[in-house]
Amino acid sequence: MPADIPPAAPDTPPTPGRDREVESLAEFDQVALSGSFAGYRVQAVDLTDRTFALLVTDTSRAVFLGCPMEPQALAHVRAGGALVFPPVPGLPFDPYRGTLYSPDELYAGLDEDGDERTPDARTYAWARSAAAERDILASMLRSIHDDAVSDALDERLRGLSVVGVMGGHAMERGSDAYAGAARLGRDLARAGHTVATGGGPGAMEAANFGAYAAPYDDLMLRKALAVLARVPSFAPSVGDWARTAFEVRDRWPDGGPSYGLPTWFYGHEPPNAFASGIAKFFANATREDGLLSRCTGGVVFLPGAAGTVQEIFDAVTPNYYSSRGVPVPLVLVDRAHWTTTLPAWPLLTALASGRPMAPLLTLVDSVAEVPAALALHQDGKPIF
Repeated sequence: MPADIPPAAPDTPPTPGRDREVESLAEFDQVALSGSFAGYRVQAVDLTDRTFALLVTDTSRAVFLGCPMEPQALAHVRAGGALVFPPVPGLPFDPYRGTLYSPDELYAGLDEDGDERTPDARTYAWARSAAAERDILASMLRSIHDDAVSDALDERLRGLSVVGVMGGHAMERGSDAYAGAARLGRDLARAGHTVATGGGPGAMEAANFGAYAAPYDDLMLRKALAVLARVPSFAPSVGDWARTAFEVRDRWPDGGPSYGLPTWFYGHEPPNAFASGIAKFFANATREDGLLSRCTGGVVFLPGAAGTVQEIFDAVTPNYYSSRGVPVPLVLVDRAHWTTTLPAWPLLTALASGRPMAPLLTLVDSVAEVPAALALHQDGKPIF
């Protein structure tokens, strides 16, 4: 060690980081073998059966976030210098969770109790009630939850080429547009990208479904689309809409991965069942920025209305200012829609003129052109 760099003091606490997060019993048991949890963050792990391990290991400078434990263990770890954030009783969600949601978790009990009693629906009801009461504790819990989910999402997406697919929630199953969005999701997944969407119905579900169908052949895609078309929309019955998706998953159980980022802010729009990992947020602003900021491989905009237009310019702004580093490709699908129906394209090209983002904007006529457009951008050859 160079002489001008003093050695660390023996009691210097370990630097917390992702390698010092404990998010499962298996990880807890592995760390317990070392004899010390000093500096670790133990997140939403049920430790009621790990009292002995907690009593015999060093827990100084450890943080326990929402970890149930026996009173004896709780008193011991607090006395040993740990910081403990206890579980919050009566919540339909875990604010300290260390993992993303799965469709099965959000729709648990659907067949037995109906869609209004699922964890997803009960959390939406809690969010509406808490917002009406303007409770500071509820506000804090929402923020902790969204930060925990963001952390879990980062862990899952690190190192992946993530391509976001944006589009309206009103796109119905059985339509040509839905089938096209599904083929887009499938083609992106087969090209090596990880598909991420807003996690809801319509175009979002179609893209997640397409990624799910990527390991299968064209016959599966056609058959599964026919099954889904029996319930075109989540209105009037979320339950019927979700059940057809689970029927497809049961018939073809080995689908490909993708991610959805829905929000309880629009809780009337249910999460789709085809995203293998769901990062559901209370704050829509966190959800929108969280999705777009993680699309390292580009963003695709299908025809949509006000929400999709907002997402276009949410994505354009950091590209314009290069605030996230190198701009990412943005591909708009359907020339007539984006030049005539909602003429966002002329404004985009005017904004981009003379800036590094200019060659990364692409307008195409159909979803079939999207993977090639993204590939050209990745090779450093802009497409106009």
